[in-house]
Formats: sequence, structure tokens, C-alpha cells
Amino acid sequence: MKKISVVGAGISGLSIANYLEKHQLDYHIYERRKQDDLTGHGFLLPKEGIEYLSQIIDLSLLYKQGKFLKKYIRYSHTGKILAEKDLHDVFVISRNSLIKILAQNIPAEKISYEETISPCNLQKGKLKKHDGTYLDSDLAIISDGSRSRIRRKIFEDEKMKAVLENEVVNIIENEEIASRLENNFLKFHHENGGLTFGVLKLSSTKILWYCQFDITRFFINDDYTPDCIKQFIVDNFGDWNPLISSIINDSTYENAHIWRVYELEKLNPFYYENVVFIGDAAHPLIPFTSQGVTSALKDSYVLTNLLLEGNNLPETFQKYEEVRKAEIEIHIKNGRALLNQFLLPLNEQQKNTLPISYK
Repeated sequence: MKKISVVGAGISGLSIANYLEKHQLDYHIYERRKQDDLTGHGFLLPKEGIEYLSQIIDLSLLYKQGKFLKKYIRYSHTGKILAEKDLHDVFVISRNSLIKILAQNIPAEKISYEETISPCNLQKGKLKKHDGTYLDSDLAIISDGSRSRIRRKIFEDEKMKAVLENEVVNIIENEEIASRLENNFLKFHHENGGLTFGVLKLSSTKILWYCQFDITRFFINDDYTPDCIKQFIVDNFGDWNPLISSIINDSTYENAHIWRVYELEKLNPFYYENVVFIGDAAHPLIPFTSQGVTSALKDSYVLTNLLLEGNNLPETFQKYEEVRKAEIEIHIKNGRALLNQFLLPLNEQQKNTLPISYK
């Protein structure tokens, strides 16, 4: 079996590494960040995502770090209930927690942190480390995120555009507020559209909250300081429902994450020479789909099983793209439809829209 390099140790990189480890394939991970740099956000995991995770982790570890959600409850920004919908096997977990769980199964000697990988000699799919030496591998699996440097270098004519929605995501630890919440997905919408605030309970003490905003109407300074982020939140959400006000006022903002969202106008091929892309590096999904983690897990599962068949790389990669691309395009279409709903005034939005894309 060929020697494999995995570029990126986020959710998709660690997911494929777990599948490779399970099947005793030869791999090494290269990650640009420091090992303890785990800033980020949270995820919703539908049933399918949990099923793929069950093949590579102990689900009891997962269940200790998040919650199954009972209902999706949609509110006006003042707190009037607009719609309710039961949720079935939808799980919420923080990004940090999921990364730590996935990393537990990876031997320390198989991952290198603070290692930036760059494309070189593209005719042969060569990649090199920051010291100028080539990666010693037969194929490279690229999982370095939606704005993948390697993908942009290989596919220089790609067109990537900013999505008209950005997010601020944060986690608050407050037992008193958490005690007032049930295990529901709460989402508050401003009557004029383009502004929402979501609340999800992670544990008896932790709450994941996020806001979404139309970048053509609401602006946040580029210095990203905690004070700047807090001021933006207070200015735009401070007079919303009292639950939101209490969350805003009791949150600290040092670890708040600003998510600048981008998408490809048209998907690139999922591979080039001996380089193959998975997760957001292959197919950035806008956040309304809530399918980023599940799609990365499914990419990892499909690609690993095709590698195990032992066919040549062009055939393996072609089959991988054929299997995955059609479903990804459905999620992209659904995500854009949900984005368009978000931008509309509340009275023009569909009442029973669920912020999860299903194939």
C-alpha cells in the first residue's frame, strides 16, 4: 500500500487519519497550527454524521462532550415563537471537543505541528515542507480548509467569492443560564432579515452561541479584538430578547471566532495528479447546511475504502469524485436557498425552514 501524506489536522484531516489508522495504512499528518491552538466554533451532527463517527471513535466520548437536540424553535428577535420542529438524532458539539476526540486515536509520531506544506512542481503533484524538502509520500490528501492554499495554487483559475453572511461564534460557561435552557436549538430572527442569533446548550454549564449577519448591512472592524467583537454584538443584539442580552453580557470575547465565509462559484476537480482534496478543501459549504463535518466524514470513508481496493490512483480518485460530487452539489444548492431566505425580511421567509441541508 502507498505512503500517504495528510495536509491539515482539522476535522477532515483527523477524520481521514482515523480511517487510515483503523485500516493500518501508512500515513503522516502535517498541520500548520500549534498543537494547543484550538480556537473555533461548534457543529451540528445529523444522524448520518454520527454513524460515520461510530466507525472510528468511541461514541461514549462524543456523548460526554455535547447534547442531542430535541427541537428547533424559531423566534422573532423579541422572543415570540414563530415555529417549532422536532429534531431526530441531531447532536451539537464544540469544534475543540471533536478535534480532541479524533486526535486521541492518532499516534504522536504520526502528526507534525507547525509544518506548512506548499505545492511545488505541479506536473508531478509534488509538495514540499517549509524547509524546502519534498514530502516523502506517494499521494497527498489535502484537508487545509475552505481557502486551501494548495487548491488555489493548483487550480489558479478558480473563482472564490465571499458569501453575503458571516458569523461570530462563541462559547459561554454559565451554569445559571444553562439551567434555564432545555436541549433545544433556539434561533432568533430580526424582523428586517439578515440578522440572527442562535443558542445551543452543550452541557450543564456550557452554551454555544453564534450570530449571523448580512455583510452588506452590518459591519465589524477588521482588527478582530475582543472589545471590537463585543461592541459589534452589543450594538446589534443588545436590545433583543432578555435571554440573548444575558448571554451577551456574561460572555467573554477573548476566544470568540469570526467566521468569514467563502464559497467556490464552481467546484474544481477533487484531485490532481497524486493530490486529492477532502472536506472544505474540496467543497466549501456555507454554514446554513450544517453538513460540513458529515460531508468530511463521508469523504474520508469513501476515499479510504477506494484506496483499500488497490486500484491505480487515477481510477481511485475518479471514482471518489463520482461518488461524492453529486451529493455535495445538492448541499451547495440547499445552502444557497437557505442563505436567500436569511437575507429576506422575516415576513417573507418560509415559516418551517430547517437550517440543515438534507440530500
